Amino acid sequence: MSETKNNGFADSQSINALKMHGEKIIYAVLLVLAAFFGWQYYQKHYAKVDTVAADKYTVISDRNDQIVLAAANGAQDEATKKLIAEEETKLFADIDALVAEHGDTAYAWQALMIKARHQTDNDDLAGAVTTLSQATAIDTGDEGLAAITKIRYARAMLANNDIDGATAVANETMPEAFEPSRQELLGDIAVAKNDTESAKKAYLAAWDLLKARQENRAVLSLKLQALGVIVDPIEVPTPIVNQPTQQAAEVQGEQDVAEPAQAVADASAETQTTQTGN
Repeated sequence: MSETKNNGFADSQSINALKMHGEKIIYAVLLVLAAFFGWQYYQKHYAKVDTVAADKYTVISDRNDQIVLAAANGAQDEATKKLIAEEETKLFADIDALVAEHGDTAYAWQALMIKARHQTDNDDLAGAVTTLSQATAIDTGDEGLAAITKIRYARAMLANNDIDGATAVANETMPEAFEPSRQELLGDIAVAKNDTESAKKAYLAAWDLLKARQENRAVLSLKLQALGVIVDPIEVPTPIVNQPTQQAAEVQGEQDVAEPAQAVADASAETQTTQTGN
């Protein structure tokens, strides 16, 4: 009899405990289930989206490589030029589709960089400005990529004679690693304004920063020479094999931004202008 009473008392305690804590237990179970099914949904939907975006970008990258290879083959007949133009049209259509469907991904950013490069090579500067403007709106979560985009965007605007727009972007905050490129850009803007002293100041600021980290940039040296400033060459240390660093990646990013061939051509033109007085 006593045992029955004890069992009844224990059952009563359990019921009271359930009444007091049952709601919390249910919430805990629901949270676990929500997390589980949320993860399942992410895996089935968003992970699949990332895979689709990656596949679409692979097609874009392959087509771009083929176009670049065809364009690099020297003299081209009309049939080849027409074929390249047709392939570029398809490339742009693929890029636009990727951006429309997966515009918040790094793949869209990469695709827009490719499109802007082709537009610049084709002297479609207004198109390049529009494309790079799209790229600046993509949040890749990487300050370095954001800086690369800003610098390219500003250079495109400068080439398209939008000096005020280029100046506004060049004055935005960027990571310290990109300060040499930002200063060089400010120097280019000053040259466009015929402000020689400001150009020298910006170029020299960039040169000093590069010298401090032992990175030579021949194009910048040419720009300084065009303004009558001779600087000592920067001695670059022998690279250590198989030891990539973050700084090396940032330097490569800046070099990609610099557009060496065009910059050399611009510097040469500036030198000729200075020498002839025209």
